[in-house]
Amino acid sequence: MSALPFDTQRAAATLIAFVGTFFIALTVGRILKRRAGVRLGILFQLFCLALAFYSAMWTYGVAIDLRNHVGTALLVLSAAIVVALIDRYVWDWYFEKRKHTPIPHFPRQIVALVVYLITLLMVLWYGYHASRWLTGLLTGSGIAAIVLGLAGQNLLSGVIAGMSLQINRPYKVSDWLKVGDTYGEVMEINWRSTRLRTNDGIYLDIPNNEIVRTTIINLHYPTEVHAMRIRVGVDYNVPPNRVKDALARAAQSAKNVLLSPPVKVFLVEFGDHAVTYEIKYFMGNHARFNETNDAVRTNVWYELKRQRINIPYPIRTLQLERRSQPAPEGHEEARVILRGEPLFQCLSDSQIDNLVKQSELNHFGRGERVIEEGAEGDSMFILLRGAAEVSVSKNGSTIPVATLRSGDCFGEMSLLTGEKRSATVRADGDCYVMEISKDVMADVIRDSPDCLRKLSELLAKRKMETEGILKDVATSSADQAAKQREYTATFLRRLKTFFAL
Repeated sequence: MSALPFDTQRAAATLIAFVGTFFIALTVGRILKRRAGVRLGILFQLFCLALAFYSAMWTYGVAIDLRNHVGTALLVLSAAIVVALIDRYVWDWYFEKRKHTPIPHFPRQIVALVVYLITLLMVLWYGYHASRWLTGLLTGSGIAAIVLGLAGQNLLSGVIAGMSLQINRPYKVSDWLKVGDTYGEVMEINWRSTRLRTNDGIYLDIPNNEIVRTTIINLHYPTEVHAMRIRVGVDYNVPPNRVKDALARAAQSAKNVLLSPPVKVFLVEFGDHAVTYEIKYFMGNHARFNETNDAVRTNVWYELKRQRINIPYPIRTLQLERRSQPAPEGHEEARVILRGEPLFQCLSDSQIDNLVKQSELNHFGRGERVIEEGAEGDSMFILLRGAAEVSVSKNGSTIPVATLRSGDCFGEMSLLTGEKRSATVRADGDCYVMEISKDVMADVIRDSPDCLRKLSELLAKRKMETEGILKDVATSSADQAAKQREYTATFLRRLKTFFAL
């Protein structure tokens, strides 16, 4: 009669063990999921069920063999918890949160597979005592692994190299790399290869096991700012410092070239037919490399042309024929323009011819500044061909005020009085310009003292027009005449002082 109460108590204890173990394990899982962010799925629920079942059998006293089977299932399912903990605390917390290194799915899956494989081997070895069978299996699989390893050596090395690149992150998507002699933007990094796109839109797929064996230059690390270099050959007769100044000015004003760090120019070689200089400039995103290089080379050509610095051809033996020297291009146009300009009407034809012959002809490319507002100046310009935009700065903004066409003159106040430039003139397209310097104008004025008085009167009249005195009805003729005499005398003194007469 006492056996029934005993069985009832054991059954109740078994039920309590089953239910209690299941809900305790499930509660621990929910705490890990909600508070620690551990991702637990259906396998964890099966683990909880197997654990509760094993606890109930142990409480009831079920045979050892059956308990071993359930314990084996429990051990296999526990591997899922280990994988989830590795995902949360190794991959997510340590690498991504602390090291800021995202780990792709492929290495995560490889580690999970290793965990499950080790668990399975432990169950077979210790749970079912299959050591002899496993030894034979591992020996045979080792031979097969060698064969497969030799066959898939490149694939495996690519996968390992890809994992190394993902963890070390020497570059990222959108970075520009130099791999060998190739420049390319990183478009994709996967477990097998790195895909680059060149400036010509050509895609290159480079296996990771090859890219890790070469020197990788990341042009965008730690920032996008990086230096590029261009070489230019220049005539031996030109002093190096003069060439360096000209090349630095040309490169610094080119499109996409950064102001800081500044452009640097080095003399790198004395060649067979030229002195070679290297321009080192800094730029941002390398995607603009082609247009930046083009802008630098174009500005160099125009600047060297203005400075009368030759880019020599390779030395050859030539047979030369002497011919009469033609008149420089643009002189006739300049003579016609100067004869119609009021400032020069006091000069004779021979004086205008001399003025034109002694002046310089210069080329300016699209976007280049001919003169800059606020800069020192002692020359004027005649726009022979092309168009240019006149602008002034006001409250930090650039305001266009006029457009110059062929035949227009500008900069005469700086030529005659030495005043700073009152506006910026920038070429709209390719411009051909004559520059009349102070020294050339001084020779003309010395030969024609009467011009000094006429120039003073003309400048005084322009100043009165600018100030609105001539249009002011309230100002009497006597007052206007007095103001005219005052301004004329002032400009006469300034002209004599400026030209040291």
